[in-house]
Amino acid sequence: MLGLKLPTDPRWVNIAEKNIEEILTDHAFCEQKATSTAISLIVSFPEYTELVQEMVALVKEEISHFKMVHDKILERGWTLGRDRKDEYVIALLKFFPKGGSRTTQLVHRLLYAALIEARSCERFRLLSEALKDKKLADFYKNLMVSEANHYTMFLGFARQYGDRKEVDKKWQGLLAYEAEIMKKLSKSETIHG
Repeated sequence: MLGLKLPTDPRWVNIAEKNIEEILTDHAFCEQKATSTAISLIVSFPEYTELVQEMVALVKEEISHFKMVHDKILERGWTLGRDRKDEYVIALLKFFPKGGSRTTQLVHRLLYAALIEARSCERFRLLSEALKDKKLADFYKNLMVSEANHYTMFLGFARQYGDRKEVDKKWQGLLAYEAEIMKKLSKSETIHG
């Protein structure tokens, strides 16, 4: 369903499980960045009313996810660690050239967001299936559904606002590029790395 060209290395779950504090901190900041992305789309493209409406709802949902993850951190007696660079996203954002029309810029941002959500969904599925901590596994199973919905929403908007054939071609190119990125990752205790 997600269309990812390269699944996560199954060993990533073992790394994640041994570093749950780091995973939860990274995950909290991923939710914060997803909130910021939705706000940025509202600010950058206010003329797209349907998009704005959905992004307002997404802001509320993503910040509630941030709180849920933060609560998991606090339940364990930890504090939220510092944010760190997301090497996955940094590499991903190099795919599309800068500039172009407003519509092109919007489509590119929507495709990036769709792919990040798709990879998050896949990672959450792996955590939900493999974590020994069943409460945390259930937590990730519930979040997996949200991420899948976000992925389809962003991809749907890209196809709605751009030329469908062109958008699908860009999407396939981005998926192939992301697969190359993933060959170098899945070795660290981050949601995308």
